Amino acid sequence: MKKIVLIIQSRMGSTRLPGKSLLTLAGEPLVGRILERVKKCKNIDQIVLAIPNTKENDPLDEIGKEYSVSTFRGSEFNLLERYYKAAKFSSADYVVRLPADNATPEPSEIDKIIDHHISLNRAGFSSNLSSFFGSNYPDGIGAEIFDFILLEEAYKKENDKQKLEHVHLNFFDYSREKAVDSNWCPISTIKCPKEYSRPDIVLDINTIDQYIFIKKLYEYLYIKNPNFTIIDTLDWYDNFYKKNK
Repeated sequence: MKKIVLIIQSRMGSTRLPGKSLLTLAGEPLVGRILERVKKCKNIDQIVLAIPNTKENDPLDEIGKEYSVSTFRGSEFNLLERYYKAAKFSSADYVVRLPADNATPEPSEIDKIIDHHISLNRAGFSSNLSSFFGSNYPDGIGAEIFDFILLEEAYKKENDKQKLEHVHLNFFDYSREKAVDSNWCPISTIKCPKEYSRPDIVLDINTIDQYIFIKKLYEYLYIKNPNFTIIDTLDWYDNFYKKNK
């Protein structure tokens, strides 16, 4: 049986919003809220919080322990190496990637992209992390999945700074919707269901304004239902947030 490992990348030294991983959402840190949600995924065999091996990131290690997930500590700036070593450490056959600034991952959507990828029965890269190839996904509810064997090949050959810092660029460029090498690593996605087909919605936290937005979302929705879904998010956004901002 092949092992599916979800690796969440997190660090305290974010250049755009330093310390964002510990910013609170409904009373708990961002990373904790993400872990709380992804632990509901049905297709994941192990969750690994991949963080830098510096003292500054010790609080993230503590959060990993608090939420009972594995923690792997590696290079701060060579994210490709951190992912590869975390995946090797956990004996992953498939690697599911999730950045720790996607505050509302949808467990069912992560499970869905995993099922899709495995059904293709070939090595490659699949994603519903954002909209591309006309998938119309909101930005931030899904994940990426790729085969460990491809991650290992990328790690052993790559020395381009951009690709060392951004794992997905070793396989796929979202901004250009272009595969690095579609013969070596074919790219796939799935169509977003019509009821939440909203590529205009961004649920990442990269700036203080985005944090304030997500903080309001959690303050409104979490208290009513800790398991709120993208449908709840869109209802809040369209019928409350836009009318009251």
